[in-house]
Amino acid sequence: MTRPSLAGKLRRDLGRAESYAALLGILIGAGIFRVTADVGRITGPSAILGYLVLAPAILATSVAYCVFLSTPLGSEPGGEYAHISRTLCGHRLAFVGAWLKITSYIGAMAYLSHALADYIIEIAAGWLGAEARLGLALACLAIFYVIHAVGVRWFGRIQVAMCLLLALSLVVLVVPGLTAVSLSNYRPFFTQGGWGFLAAMIPLFFSYAGFESLAQAAGEVKDSRRHLPRVFLLGLCASTIIFATMSAVAFGVLPQERIAGSPAPMADVAAVYLPAGATAFVNLGAIMAIATSLNSTMLVPSRLGIMLAADGLAPGWLGTVSARTGTPLVGLTLTAGMGALLLASDQIGLALNIAVFALLVLYLLHSAMVLMLPRWNPDLYRQVTVRIPRWIQVASALVSIASMGGLALLQVSEDLNVLVQSSIAERISGLSLTSLEITIAWGLVGLGAYALGRRARRS
Repeated sequence: MTRPSLAGKLRRDLGRAESYAALLGILIGAGIFRVTADVGRITGPSAILGYLVLAPAILATSVAYCVFLSTPLGSEPGGEYAHISRTLCGHRLAFVGAWLKITSYIGAMAYLSHALADYIIEIAAGWLGAEARLGLALACLAIFYVIHAVGVRWFGRIQVAMCLLLALSLVVLVVPGLTAVSLSNYRPFFTQGGWGFLAAMIPLFFSYAGFESLAQAAGEVKDSRRHLPRVFLLGLCASTIIFATMSAVAFGVLPQERIAGSPAPMADVAAVYLPAGATAFVNLGAIMAIATSLNSTMLVPSRLGIMLAADGLAPGWLGTVSARTGTPLVGLTLTAGMGALLLASDQIGLALNIAVFALLVLYLLHSAMVLMLPRWNPDLYRQVTVRIPRWIQVASALVSIASMGGLALLQVSEDLNVLVQSSIAERISGLSLTSLEITIAWGLVGLGAYALGRRARRS
């Protein structure tokens, strides 16, 4: 197969500090600053336990990434697409996974831009109104597009700087907050019982979702095969501690009903025990959290485009890397443009509904590849260098498959309840299609795109 001629190559300008910043940024920003109020409505203080329950499943899922990233595939930006396609020696399943992931990340990017604009308006109360939301969201999207376009080195530097501000704000929020906790606020611990706790697993999973985006930076990280597996494991452990500690402070300081009804719960928590200046700094940290997540999210679709173009499943120009900046300018421009269209059309929810369900299925498939790798691609398996015993690889894959499958079934059961209670016409008119419907429909579109790509490749 002839690979397209690229104008240049991706540059390995990211070190370990930038890698940790990318991972922690997307987790903390996409998670607790936006999820706490939603989870408070569903299960209350037991969200603290929920983060700890999910952590082993996420760590087990990350083991598969560590295994593949320690092979020569850990030097490419392909992530799950490369891992699945090279294990199976075929592209169809991997292409559909990449197709869904690109859509998910573009939807998440638009959502985060919108969330960032909301937080800015909330903090600048009286200075900006709701009418400024779209303009602010588009401006945020444009700023990060420019950062990525000028070079991955600037992405890394700005990500590290924002993460440092975020880390300082978390210290200011958490350390004094531990002394302001009232144990009575933790009662009742399970506000909606066992079923409420189970229902909260999906939004809590959203806090962890996206950790694998770092795999798309493998082509730009120095000594990626050696560094990235360690970054995954340590970064996820650190994120779990941060999630559990922040939740403990939030639910221990404010009554549950105030958490559940707050558009900016961490800002409300900080206002209880911090002076005005420190509260403003925590608010700045919340903005940094969402901004770091947006910055990392924008990286993913364009890097997947490079691999799809290299395999002849997308036009060659989609994978073009600028010789001057070392960045995939065409892919970045398309990514930002589609995100802007979603913002302007106010249809973010439709794309975002794919995100969690598609990632659950993708994580499940990716873990299954670890089980299949020795038999289906023994040559690649012999090149695994990470020091994780095979029995741990197998056990982790089984835990991941069971956990991701269970969460997917939980989402399907919720979707089936919606399907029973409303007609397809009502859901279409109300723009409230379930994640199951959207994922299946968009997956079929992806199969059509794959067929067209293969036909073009043959001709």
